[in-house]
Parts: sequence; structure tokens; C-alpha cells
Amino acid sequence: MSLFILSYLAIYGGAHAYLLARLVNGFRLGAPYPGLLVLLSAFMVLAPILVRVLERYGYEFPAKSVAYLGYLWMGFFFLFLSATVALDLVRGASHLLGWLSRRDLQLGEERLLLSAIGIALAASLYGLFEARSIKVSRISLQSGKIPSSAGRVRIVQISDVHLGLMVGKPRLQRILGLVSALQPDLLVSTGDLVDGQMDGLRGLEAGFAALKPPLGKFAVLGNHEVFAGVAASAAFCASCGFRLLREEALPVSGFLTLAGVDDPAAHRGRGAGAGDRALLAPLPPERYTVFLKHRPKVEPDALGLFDLQLSGHVHKGQIFPFNLITHLAYPVKMGLSPLGAGSFLYVSRGSGTWGPPLRVLAPPEVTVIDLLPATS
Repeated sequence: MSLFILSYLAIYGGAHAYLLARLVNGFRLGAPYPGLLVLLSAFMVLAPILVRVLERYGYEFPAKSVAYLGYLWMGFFFLFLSATVALDLVRGASHLLGWLSRRDLQLGEERLLLSAIGIALAASLYGLFEARSIKVSRISLQSGKIPSSAGRVRIVQISDVHLGLMVGKPRLQRILGLVSALQPDLLVSTGDLVDGQMDGLRGLEAGFAALKPPLGKFAVLGNHEVFAGVAASAAFCASCGFRLLREEALPVSGFLTLAGVDDPAAHRGRGAGAGDRALLAPLPPERYTVFLKHRPKVEPDALGLFDLQLSGHVHKGQIFPFNLITHLAYPVKMGLSPLGAGSFLYVSRGSGTWGPPLRVLAPPEVTVIDLLPATS
């Protein structure tokens, strides 16, 4: 954890120092503004750490206040940094074009920084709106393993809700309202139902408890459930009516099997788990197998042993262009992908937000998967 904190301070603090120097020089700021900007930057860099400290000692309201300030700033700052880098590239291209055409096409530093601030503010305001606009994503899959007598089997997936200080009852009510209207046969949560602490969860169980899909509610652990404490997270899932699948598989109907695994964070310090193949290989191949796995990684030797893997974790980057970075770690596309050997992968953009309460070009979703019998 100390290595993570040091890396965070070096990267996030270094980025603040870089932009702070540019702002002071670009706008030719004199005293006391450089000192005030240093204090502001120091507070914002330390805010996420301060939030966890306040949570640990039970100061929920101060933690929530600092969280909103710190994470809103984090979203704006990332957009400001991204816009600055993009405009630097434009300025470099215009400089080259001006040199080739023997014309002065330079974009001055002050104008560049003002443009970057304007872009970041506009994108942040849009991000607040997009984060509240939960979409319903729909897919249909046909399979010979679904008997014609079953008709349609509807699975609704939620993922990465991150209930806690930043995501509370209002957003959860919108999510559950959509879920209820979709009338699922089966509800699944593919990890990170809760955020990294257990604060802010009081009274949220009732909304889940009111949902009673005929085939049940199932969930798997994400990395944030592990951060919050596996025992406490498991207890919250149980109070919401979810059956937690931990390296296990269960039949949920005469033709449908549900399997689920813990996030790798749960195995940290205890060695890797047995692997997906060990769980999936013994399952009856004539039954349709839905595999719940928080991170969108597919083990090659598990292909053909499941019909559909449901994952989340990446949020589609949550704030563009962060998706370019998450794609390096998880090079899969959002939505449905055929994997070969009869297996499919669906990666959700997530239903909530983590950190900044913003989403830019990555709207949250509730996913509907309709399983249908194969047609002639």
C-alpha cells in the first residue's frame, strides 16, 4: 500500500507541479497567487488520502465533503491536463505549418491555457450530466442449449455501482427503478457493488430486497469489495439478497448454470486461485453456462467451457481519454465480443462512478441479456 501511495503522490503531485508552473508563468502571476495555488494543489492531491483517514475514524460527513471537493477536482484536473496536452500538440502542428507557409500561426501560452480551462470546465459540466444518465444496453443471444419451452430468459446485469460516500440512495433508486421495469428472471452484480469503505450504506439494502426475480440474485466480489473487507462486503451483499458466488457454480434452472469467481485482489498474499478452467471444466456442457468475473480477462484454456462471461471493472475509462489507458491494461472492447469455441464476453461500462462523479463519453449502463432458443 505504501508503494501505491508513493506512486500516487509522485504521479498526481508531479502533474499538479507541472501545470502549476505553467499557470504561474503563462499568466505571469505574482504574490500571493503562486502560494495560494500551491496550497490548493497540496490539499487536492492529499484529499483522497484524507477521505480514507476520516472514514476510518467514523467522520462520515467531513469525509463526504472532502470527497466531493477532491474528486470533482480530480475529474476537472484530468480533463484540464488532457486538454493542455492536446492543445500543445495542436500548437506544435501549427508552428510547423506556419514555418512551412512562412506565416505566424503560433498559439500563445496564455490563450492555450485559457482554452484548456474552458474545455475542461465544459467537459466537467457535461460529465456531471452524463454520469446521471443511466442507459439500458440490450443484447440477445440464441443457443441450442435454451429449450424452446423456456421462451426468453432475461438476465439483468449491474456492475461497478460503487455504493458509499459518493454514490448513494438517489443513484441507487434510479438503477433499481430501471432494473425493476425490465422484469428480469435473474439479476447479477459483477463486482464493486460497494466502494472501498463500508460508509454510507445504511438503509440501501431495502431497495435490493424489494427485487425478487424468479431465478434469484447473484453477485461476485470485485476489487473494491476486497478493499472494503471481504467479510463486511459479503454481509452487505447477503443483506441485499444476493447469493455470493466464490469460486463456485450453481444450477439456477433446468438448463442454466451460473458460475462466479472472486477478483484476484482476494487472493493477494495467498497465491493465485485455481484458475477458471478448474471451476468450469466439470460443469455439464449441455447446460448454458453464464460466468461472472469482475475483470474482463479471459483465460484461453477456459474458452468453450462457458457460453457467456459477464464482466465490468474498466468503466470504459469513465472519463475520456482515460479509456486509452484502461485499454492498455484490458485490451477488450466494451459490449459483446465473440471469443470463439462458442464463448462470448460482455463488458459493462458500469452502473455508477468511482472517484470523480463524472462520466465523459462513457455513460453508465444497466445491461439486459435476453437468452433465446436457437431458431431453425
